[in-house]
Amino acid sequence: MTVPGERQLAVPEGLDGERLDAALARMFGLSRSRAAELIGNGLVLLDGRPAAKSDRVLAGAPLQVTLPPPRPVEPPRLVEGLAVLYEDDDIIVVDKPRGVAAHPTPGWTGPTVIGGLLAAGHTVATSGAAERQGIVHRLDANTTGTMVVAKSEPAYSALKRAFRERTVDKRYHALVQGHPDPLRGTVDAPTGRHPSGDGRFAVVSDGRPSVTHYDTIEAFRAASLVGVDLETGRTHQIRVHMAAIRHPVAGDLLYGADPVLAARLGLTRQWLHAVSLAFAHPADGRPVSFTSPYPPDLAHALDVLRAES
Repeated sequence: MTVPGERQLAVPEGLDGERLDAALARMFGLSRSRAAELIGNGLVLLDGRPAAKSDRVLAGAPLQVTLPPPRPVEPPRLVEGLAVLYEDDDIIVVDKPRGVAAHPTPGWTGPTVIGGLLAAGHTVATSGAAERQGIVHRLDANTTGTMVVAKSEPAYSALKRAFRERTVDKRYHALVQGHPDPLRGTVDAPTGRHPSGDGRFAVVSDGRPSVTHYDTIEAFRAASLVGVDLETGRTHQIRVHMAAIRHPVAGDLLYGADPVLAARLGLTRQWLHAVSLAFAHPADGRPVSFTSPYPPDLAHALDVLRAES
Protein backbone atom coordinates (compact mmCIF):
# COMPACT_ATOMS: atom_id res chain seq x y z
CA MET A 1 0.00 0.00 0.00
CA THR A 2 1.33 3.45 -0.94
CA VAL A 3 1.45 5.79 2.07
CA PRO A 4 -0.01 9.28 1.44
CA GLY A 5 2.17 12.38 1.70
CA GLU A 6 4.78 14.28 -0.29
CA ARG A 7 7.66 12.47 -2.00
CA GLN A 8 10.78 14.01 -3.53
CA LEU A 9 13.04 11.74 -5.52
CA ALA A 10 14.99 11.44 -8.75
CA VAL A 11 13.77 9.53 -11.80
CA PRO A 12 15.55 6.14 -11.83
CA GLU A 13 17.86 5.21 -14.71
CA GLY A 14 15.55 2.40 -15.80
CA LEU A 15 12.71 4.82 -16.53
CA ASP A 16 14.69 7.21 -18.73
CA GLY A 17 12.56 8.26 -21.70
CA GLU A 18 9.26 6.91 -20.31
CA ARG A 19 6.04 8.92 -20.33
CA LEU A 20 5.48 10.61 -17.00
CA ASP A 21 2.23 8.75 -16.25
CA ALA A 22 3.85 5.38 -17.00
CA ALA A 23 6.93 6.21 -14.91
CA LEU A 24 4.81 7.38 -12.00
CA ALA A 25 2.70 4.23 -12.13
CA ARG A 26 5.76 2.01 -11.98
CA MET A 27 7.51 4.00 -9.26
CA PHE A 28 4.55 4.07 -6.87
CA GLY A 29 2.59 0.95 -7.83
CA LEU A 30 -0.34 2.99 -9.15
CA SER A 31 -2.66 2.30 -12.03
CA ARG A 32 -1.91 4.32 -15.17
CA SER A 33 -5.25 6.13 -14.86
CA ARG A 34 -4.57 7.00 -11.21
CA ALA A 35 -1.15 8.37 -12.14
CA ALA A 36 -2.71 10.48 -14.90
CA GLU A 37 -5.29 11.76 -12.42
CA LEU A 38 -2.58 12.92 -10.00
CA ILE A 39 -0.75 14.70 -12.83
CA GLY A 40 -3.96 16.32 -14.05
CA ASN A 41 -4.70 17.58 -10.52
CA GLY A 42 -1.31 19.32 -10.32
CA LEU A 43 0.06 16.96 -7.68
CA VAL A 44 3.18 16.08 -9.69
CA LEU A 45 6.08 18.44 -10.38
CA LEU A 46 8.86 17.52 -12.80
CA ASP A 47 11.96 19.70 -12.55
CA GLY A 48 9.95 21.91 -10.22
CA ARG A 49 7.16 22.58 -12.75
CA PRO A 50 3.74 21.08 -13.43
CA ALA A 51 3.95 18.57 -16.25
CA ALA A 52 1.68 16.79 -18.71
CA LYS A 53 1.15 13.05 -18.47
CA SER A 54 2.69 12.55 -21.93
CA ASP A 55 5.92 14.37 -21.05
CA ARG A 56 9.02 12.18 -21.24
CA VAL A 57 11.14 11.88 -18.12
CA LEU A 58 14.92 11.97 -17.97
CA ALA A 59 16.96 9.85 -15.60
CA GLY A 60 17.98 11.86 -12.56
CA ALA A 61 15.36 14.57 -13.05
CA PRO A 62 13.86 15.75 -9.72
CA LEU A 63 10.29 14.56 -9.21
CA GLN A 64 7.94 15.84 -6.52
CA VAL A 65 4.72 13.92 -5.93
CA THR A 66 1.93 14.55 -3.42
CA LEU A 67 -0.03 11.38 -2.76
CA PRO A 68 -3.47 12.11 -1.27
CA PRO A 69 -5.10 9.76 1.23
CA PRO A 70 -6.78 6.74 -0.40
CA ARG A 71 -10.45 7.11 -1.26
CA PRO A 72 -12.87 5.36 1.11
CA VAL A 73 -13.79 1.94 -0.21
CA GLU A 74 -17.48 1.45 -0.96
CA PRO A 75 -19.01 -1.49 0.91
CA PRO A 76 -19.70 -4.49 -1.35
CA ARG A 77 -23.23 -4.81 -2.67
CA LEU A 78 -25.01 -7.54 -4.56
CA VAL A 79 -25.29 -7.04 -8.33
CA GLU A 80 -28.47 -8.14 -10.03
CA GLY A 81 -27.82 -10.28 -13.10
CA LEU A 82 -24.13 -10.97 -12.36
CA ALA A 83 -23.97 -14.68 -13.27
CA VAL A 84 -21.09 -17.00 -12.38
CA LEU A 85 -20.16 -19.16 -15.38
CA TYR A 86 -17.35 -21.08 -13.65
CA GLU A 87 -15.50 -21.08 -10.34
CA ASP A 88 -12.66 -23.01 -8.72
CA ASP A 89 -9.94 -22.22 -6.18
CA ASP A 90 -8.03 -20.00 -8.62
CA ILE A 91 -10.47 -18.22 -10.92
CA ILE A 92 -14.05 -17.10 -11.21
CA VAL A 93 -15.57 -16.39 -14.61
CA VAL A 94 -18.65 -14.19 -14.76
CA ASP A 95 -21.20 -13.08 -17.32
CA LYS A 96 -21.21 -9.33 -16.69
CA PRO A 97 -24.50 -7.47 -17.17
CA ARG A 98 -24.85 -3.92 -18.47
CA GLY A 99 -24.40 -0.97 -16.15
CA VAL A 100 -21.74 -2.68 -14.05
CA ALA A 101 -18.11 -1.54 -13.88
CA ALA A 102 -15.28 -3.99 -13.31
CA HIS A 103 -14.13 -2.15 -10.19
CA PRO A 104 -14.58 1.23 -8.46
CA THR A 105 -13.21 4.24 -10.36
CA PRO A 106 -13.30 8.01 -9.76
CA GLY A 107 -16.81 9.30 -10.36
CA TRP A 108 -18.44 5.86 -10.64
CA THR A 109 -21.13 5.26 -8.03
CA GLY A 110 -22.81 2.26 -9.66
CA PRO A 111 -22.38 -1.47 -9.04
CA THR A 112 -19.10 -3.28 -9.72
CA VAL A 113 -18.07 -6.84 -10.47
CA ILE A 114 -15.71 -6.95 -7.50
CA GLY A 115 -18.32 -5.55 -5.14
CA GLY A 116 -20.92 -8.01 -6.41
CA LEU A 117 -18.63 -11.00 -5.97
CA LEU A 118 -17.56 -10.01 -2.47
CA ALA A 119 -21.14 -9.31 -1.41
CA ALA A 120 -22.15 -12.76 -2.67
CA GLY A 121 -19.49 -14.40 -0.49
CA HIS A 122 -16.83 -15.09 -3.13
CA THR A 123 -13.16 -14.46 -2.46
CA VAL A 124 -10.78 -12.68 -4.82
CA ALA A 125 -7.02 -12.28 -4.93
CA THR A 126 -5.57 -9.47 -2.83
CA SER A 127 -3.00 -8.56 -5.50
CA GLY A 128 -3.40 -5.30 -7.39
CA ALA A 129 -4.47 -1.84 -6.32
CA ALA A 130 -6.87 -1.84 -3.36
CA GLU A 131 -9.88 -0.81 -5.42
CA ARG A 132 -9.39 -3.50 -8.06
CA GLN A 133 -7.94 -6.55 -6.34
CA GLY A 134 -8.24 -9.67 -8.47
CA ILE A 135 -9.01 -7.74 -11.65
CA VAL A 136 -6.83 -8.87 -14.56
CA HIS A 137 -8.85 -7.27 -17.39
CA ARG A 138 -11.89 -5.06 -17.74
CA LEU A 139 -15.04 -4.51 -19.74
CA ASP A 140 -16.69 -1.10 -20.12
CA ALA A 141 -19.61 -0.62 -17.74
CA ASN A 142 -22.15 -0.96 -20.56
CA THR A 143 -20.34 -3.78 -22.37
CA THR A 144 -21.69 -7.20 -21.42
CA GLY A 145 -20.23 -10.70 -21.48
CA THR A 146 -17.44 -12.95 -20.26
CA MET A 147 -14.89 -11.73 -17.75
CA VAL A 148 -12.40 -13.61 -15.55
CA VAL A 149 -11.33 -12.57 -12.05
CA ALA A 150 -8.39 -14.08 -10.14
CA LYS A 151 -9.11 -15.72 -6.78
CA SER A 152 -5.59 -16.84 -5.84
CA GLU A 153 -2.37 -14.84 -5.89
CA PRO A 154 -0.60 -17.24 -8.31
CA ALA A 155 -3.60 -17.03 -10.63
CA TYR A 156 -3.47 -13.23 -10.55
CA SER A 157 0.18 -13.20 -11.60
CA ALA A 158 -0.31 -15.85 -14.29
CA LEU A 159 -3.39 -14.19 -15.79
CA LYS A 160 -1.84 -10.73 -15.78
CA ARG A 161 1.12 -12.20 -17.64
CA ALA A 162 -1.15 -14.00 -20.10
CA PHE A 163 -3.04 -10.80 -20.93
CA ARG A 164 0.21 -8.85 -21.19
CA GLU A 165 1.72 -11.46 -23.52
CA ARG A 166 -1.54 -11.63 -25.52
CA THR A 167 -2.07 -15.36 -25.12
CA VAL A 168 -5.70 -14.88 -24.06
CA ASP A 169 -8.29 -15.27 -26.82
CA LYS A 170 -10.89 -12.52 -26.34
CA ARG A 171 -13.76 -12.60 -28.85
CA TYR A 172 -16.32 -9.82 -29.08
CA HIS A 173 -19.38 -9.31 -31.24
CA ALA A 174 -20.32 -5.77 -32.20
CA LEU A 175 -23.16 -4.37 -34.25
CA VAL A 176 -21.68 -1.54 -36.30
CA GLN A 177 -23.37 0.97 -38.56
CA GLY A 178 -23.06 0.42 -42.30
CA HIS A 179 -20.93 -2.20 -44.00
CA PRO A 180 -17.17 -2.27 -43.35
CA ASP A 181 -15.07 -2.36 -46.51
CA PRO A 182 -13.22 -4.67 -46.61
CA LEU A 183 -15.55 -7.11 -44.86
CA ARG A 184 -12.58 -8.47 -42.91
CA GLY A 185 -9.73 -6.23 -41.82
CA THR A 186 -7.44 -4.80 -39.17
CA VAL A 187 -7.38 -1.38 -37.55
CA ASP A 188 -3.87 -0.57 -36.34
CA ALA A 189 -3.94 2.91 -34.81
CA PRO A 190 -2.68 4.25 -31.46
CA THR A 191 -5.35 5.35 -28.99
CA GLY A 192 -5.36 7.63 -25.99
CA ARG A 193 -7.49 10.21 -24.23
CA HIS A 194 -9.29 12.63 -26.53
CA PRO A 195 -7.60 16.08 -26.60
CA SER A 196 -10.89 17.65 -25.47
CA GLY A 197 -10.50 16.06 -22.04
CA ASP A 198 -14.19 15.14 -21.97
CA GLY A 199 -13.66 11.51 -21.02
CA ARG A 200 -13.63 10.13 -24.55
CA PHE A 201 -10.74 8.30 -26.16
CA ALA A 202 -9.53 8.73 -29.72
CA VAL A 203 -6.91 7.75 -32.29
CA VAL A 204 -4.01 10.04 -31.36
CA SER A 205 -0.44 10.16 -32.60
CA ASP A 206 1.09 9.83 -29.12
CA GLY A 207 -1.33 7.14 -27.95
CA ARG A 208 -0.61 3.57 -26.95
CA PRO A 209 -0.34 0.93 -29.71
CA SER A 210 -3.79 -0.53 -30.41
CA VAL A 211 -4.67 -3.30 -32.86
CA THR A 212 -8.20 -4.55 -33.62
CA HIS A 213 -9.09 -7.36 -36.05
CA TYR A 214 -12.67 -7.63 -37.30
CA ASP A 215 -14.67 -9.88 -39.63
CA THR A 216 -18.25 -9.53 -40.84
CA ILE A 217 -20.61 -12.21 -39.56
CA GLU A 218 -23.95 -10.95 -40.86
CA ALA A 219 -24.95 -7.92 -42.94
CA PHE A 220 -28.25 -6.03 -42.70
CA ARG A 221 -29.57 -3.00 -44.55
CA ALA A 222 -28.21 -0.41 -42.16
CA ALA A 223 -25.72 -2.30 -40.05
CA SER A 224 -23.36 -5.26 -39.81
CA LEU A 225 -22.72 -7.78 -37.06
CA VAL A 226 -18.95 -8.20 -36.79
CA GLY A 227 -16.67 -10.45 -34.78
CA VAL A 228 -13.75 -8.67 -33.14
CA ASP A 229 -10.45 -10.04 -31.87
CA LEU A 230 -8.11 -7.77 -29.93
CA GLU A 231 -4.34 -7.84 -29.93
CA THR A 232 -4.33 -5.08 -27.32
CA GLY A 233 -6.82 -4.15 -24.63
CA ARG A 234 -7.00 -0.37 -24.50
CA THR A 235 -9.85 1.57 -22.94
CA HIS A 236 -12.79 1.86 -25.39
CA GLN A 237 -10.56 0.31 -28.09
CA ILE A 238 -13.27 -1.34 -30.18
CA ARG A 239 -15.56 1.66 -29.92
CA VAL A 240 -12.79 4.10 -30.90
CA HIS A 241 -11.47 1.99 -33.78
CA MET A 242 -14.89 1.31 -35.28
CA ALA A 243 -15.73 5.02 -35.10
CA ALA A 244 -12.36 5.83 -36.69
CA ILE A 245 -13.23 3.77 -39.79
CA ARG A 246 -16.66 5.47 -39.88
CA HIS A 247 -18.62 2.45 -38.68
CA PRO A 248 -19.41 3.33 -35.06
CA VAL A 249 -20.91 0.71 -32.80
CA ALA A 250 -24.71 0.97 -32.95
CA GLY A 251 -26.14 2.74 -29.93
CA ASP A 252 -22.76 4.25 -28.99
CA LEU A 253 -23.79 7.91 -28.99
CA LEU A 254 -20.55 8.91 -27.26
CA TYR A 255 -18.64 7.91 -30.40
CA GLY A 256 -20.96 9.23 -33.07
CA ALA A 257 -23.61 6.53 -33.53
CA ASP A 258 -26.91 7.53 -35.09
CA PRO A 259 -29.51 8.15 -32.34
CA VAL A 260 -32.35 7.47 -34.79
CA LEU A 261 -31.05 3.98 -35.55
CA ALA A 262 -30.44 3.35 -31.85
CA ALA A 263 -34.05 4.28 -31.05
CA ARG A 264 -35.39 2.06 -33.83
CA LEU A 265 -33.43 -0.88 -32.45
CA GLY A 266 -34.38 -0.13 -28.85
CA LEU A 267 -30.76 0.45 -27.85
CA THR A 268 -29.86 2.59 -24.86
CA ARG A 269 -26.18 1.56 -24.87
CA GLN A 270 -23.54 0.38 -27.30
CA TRP A 271 -24.19 -2.99 -29.00
CA LEU A 272 -20.98 -4.67 -27.81
CA HIS A 273 -20.69 -8.07 -26.17
CA ALA A 274 -17.73 -10.16 -24.97
CA VAL A 275 -19.02 -13.41 -26.42
CA SER A 276 -16.15 -15.73 -25.48
CA LEU A 277 -12.93 -15.96 -23.50
CA ALA A 278 -10.28 -18.70 -23.74
CA PHE A 279 -6.96 -19.09 -21.97
CA ALA A 280 -4.62 -21.58 -20.30
CA HIS A 281 -5.82 -22.27 -16.76
CA PRO A 282 -3.32 -20.59 -14.41
CA ALA A 283 -3.09 -23.62 -12.11
CA ASP A 284 -2.27 -26.42 -14.55
CA GLY A 285 -2.13 -24.92 -18.05
CA ARG A 286 -5.12 -26.80 -19.43
CA PRO A 287 -7.10 -24.88 -22.06
CA VAL A 288 -10.40 -23.49 -20.80
CA SER A 289 -13.03 -21.49 -22.67
CA PHE A 290 -16.27 -19.78 -21.76
CA THR A 291 -19.10 -18.26 -23.76
CA SER A 292 -21.94 -15.86 -23.09
CA PRO A 293 -25.24 -15.57 -25.00
CA TYR A 294 -26.54 -12.20 -26.15
CA PRO A 295 -28.55 -10.42 -23.45
CA PRO A 296 -32.17 -9.54 -24.31
CA ASP A 297 -31.60 -5.95 -25.47
CA LEU A 298 -28.89 -6.96 -27.96
CA ALA A 299 -30.86 -9.97 -29.21
CA HIS A 300 -33.90 -7.72 -29.73
CA ALA A 301 -31.90 -5.31 -31.88
CA LEU A 302 -30.82 -8.17 -34.15
CA ASP A 303 -34.41 -9.39 -34.39
CA VAL A 304 -35.50 -5.94 -35.58
CA LEU A 305 -32.79 -5.82 -38.22
CA ARG A 306 -33.55 -9.33 -39.46
CA ALA A 307 -37.25 -8.52 -39.72
CA GLU A 308 -36.41 -5.49 -41.86
CA SER A 309 -34.07 -7.37 -44.21
